[in-house]
Amino acid sequence: MKRPLPLIALAVVMLVLAGTAHAQFNTTGTTTLSLTVAAEASLRIDTTTTTLATSGLLFNNDYTGTTNYTYKIRTTKSGGSGAITLKVTSDFSPSPGGPSVGAPPSTGDALTYTCSITSPGTACTGSLTASTTAGTSVSTFGADAKSALGGNTGSVGWNLTNDPQYSTGTYTAVVTFTISAT
Repeated sequence: MKRPLPLIALAVVMLVLAGTAHAQFNTTGTTTLSLTVAAEASLRIDTTTTTLATSGLLFNNDYTGTTNYTYKIRTTKSGGSGAITLKVTSDFSPSPGGPSVGAPPSTGDALTYTCSITSPGTACTGSLTASTTAGTSVSTFGADAKSALGGNTGSVGWNLTNDPQYSTGTYTAVVTFTISAT
């Protein structure tokens, strides 16, 4: 059975008008805001050039320095976690002759570090050896960890063996810090 064309057109017009009847203009209106807050983490290195220096003479003191950073973190309320790690991504150069993290000139030669961090982070414990092959721990975070709006602070204290085998000169290395949150 065929319906007449004017009846179909009238039905379409009525459907369109019925849909707009509810969206009328008024002097006020409302909306419902919805958001999902996810785990996030960010990091700022505050000491972009860390000078390692020794005091005294006669190889009595190692080269030391401190790198300061500020972090922001939010971990998942239940089961969340986070971490800050570091890795020497560019070994000391120019080489050969100077210090090296990946291939030190003497046995026992090492670039080590200690960690300090404000809550909610937990600092690494003891003295750790930096690596060119894998990230090593700086800090960990548990579930529902939340930093301050302006961020929280931490630092890494460096120690490089003062090896007589190093050739004189100026050497640089690049250390990459990484922060993560789940």
